[in-house]
Order: sequence, then structure tokens, then C-alpha cells
Amino acid sequence: MSSLFGRRRKTHPEPTPAPAAPEHPPLDESSVVLTGTARDREGAVAEAGALLVASGSVTGAYVEAMAERERSVSTYMGNGLALPHGTAASGQAVNRVGLSFVRYDEPLDWDGQSVRFVVGLAGSGTEHLGLIERLAGVFTDDALVERLRTATTPADVVAVLGTTA
Repeated sequence: MSSLFGRRRKTHPEPTPAPAAPEHPPLDESSVVLTGTARDREGAVAEAGALLVASGSVTGAYVEAMAERERSVSTYMGNGLALPHGTAASGQAVNRVGLSFVRYDEPLDWDGQSVRFVVGLAGSGTEHLGLIERLAGVFTDDALVERLRTATTPADVVAVLGTTA
């Protein structure tokens, strides 16, 4: 492109806009419970699932699918974490990707393993894989797990787990 003086003017590409924040972040403070009340695995799945329903991420059918999966295979992941989620067939009950977080003062027996953190996961297809990767990174870092263990507010938990994939 020529300028008024006959020289070619440098053109600069338009800056790429930052990706928009999701309308509903996968985890927000209303989906965090710091003192879970369940006393067994089934109750904990229901507790985490109820938070997903309340956030609008899933329907009640998804929570039933979470319980179904848990009956067939444990969702214990290690380092005190269980990650209950639905079955492949329950994708139609997912409205959007979402997380719920429940911490227990006393460990729950999770098919022979000790669990203090239950993170409910809502997703279908591959849209939630970034969240799983993020959770794996957090729960393999003992310092971050300790921050979750000692969190005093839901905001503390969201700060550790993040709000996006």
C-alpha cells in the first residue's frame, strides 16, 4: 500500500482478540463445598452431582449415570481424589462442561481407597479433556493438594483449580 509520499507503508495485521471467557465457567464458587456431608461413596457422588445440576451443567439423568459408572468401575484417581462422571451414553444429559468440588473432613472409603476430594465432572465428547488434564496437574502437585486441603473459602479452591480448561 502506498503512502502519500509514494513509499510503501507497512501494514500491520489486526491483533488477534483474546479468546472470550466462557459464559459459564466450568467451576465457580457456587459449585464448591468445603465440608461435604456424605459418609460413603454413593452419597458423595450424589452430593457432587447435585452441585452440577444446580449449576445448570447437567440434568438429573446425568447424576444417575455418574452413580451407574461408579457401580461398574471406581473413579478413584489417587492422592485423595475421586472424579465421578457420567457414561458415554449420558452425553445428552450434559448442558455444558462443568465441575463441582466437595471436600470431606474425614476420608471416605472409595472402594478401598481413602478420598477427601470429590470432583464431579460433566462433559461429553472431547470438550472436557482440558479440565481432566488440569485436574491431573493439580492432584500430582502436593503443594496444590495441600492448598485445597487448607482452603477456607470457595474462592481459594477456584484459584487452585482454575475456572477454564
